[in-house]
Amino acid sequence: MQVEKVTKYIISWLKEYATNARVKGFVIGVSGGIDSAVTSTLCAKTGFPTLCLEMPIHQEKGQVSRAKRHILSLQKQYENVSMNHINLTPVFDSLVEAMPMVDDENERFMSLANTRARLRMTSLYYFAGLNNFLVAGTGNKVEDFGVGFYTKYGDGGVDISPIADLMKSEVYTVANYLKINEEIQTAAPTDGLWGDDRTDEDQLGASYDELEWAMIKQKEGVHSDVFSGRKKEVYEIYLKLNKANKHKMDPIPVCLIPEKLK
Repeated sequence: MQVEKVTKYIISWLKEYATNARVKGFVIGVSGGIDSAVTSTLCAKTGFPTLCLEMPIHQEKGQVSRAKRHILSLQKQYENVSMNHINLTPVFDSLVEAMPMVDDENERFMSLANTRARLRMTSLYYFAGLNNFLVAGTGNKVEDFGVGFYTKYGDGGVDISPIADLMKSEVYTVANYLKINEEIQTAAPTDGLWGDDRTDEDQLGASYDELEWAMIKQKEGVHSDVFSGRKKEVYEIYLKLNKANKHKMDPIPVCLIPEKLK
């Protein structure tokens, strides 16, 4: 990848899109992870006002501190960057209390994890509406178009996706070029939806490098039977997630009424 040219291309694309949309800037949720760090830096480099939001919900302390240090670093470099800290923990807790109990606690736990992402999306659009900003998404290509590793109408609810055509490894390449804080570059990727230190790999069952490989093989039309051992295991994990999450990655189904019935 021609990292300098790709980086400049994304920045130019962001500037052109914002100008054509007649908006004033961007708002990004910053989590302390590599994707949001790269996205917020790219937005900052446009020169447009860039609002970085911290939105902890029972968050693991290391994630919060990394996010804050990244935003402060951006503010030192770019006058157009501002920050807001929104503690959504009380909001989340109130919502949990308002919801009825269910028999399957595991299902409730998963649903509430996705609710965290949706509360953050709502907060992002609140500030976007106040300031006439665009909500910039932080999903990469593997998450958004490979395994669907995001929350529908949560972190998947955005206006633009600057890095969604970059594989995770390419995001790291851009991060290195942009001189993103080393602690973010070396931190294990996590979606931050559980209030603990579980990683994306813990949840997915495979690393991003492995999933990138599987995504390429699927595009080539390779059947899982040609692999064995760990490669076969990873490929089957990828295919299972890709199939299960099609409802996120495909357009919303529309019931088209036949003309003869209208």
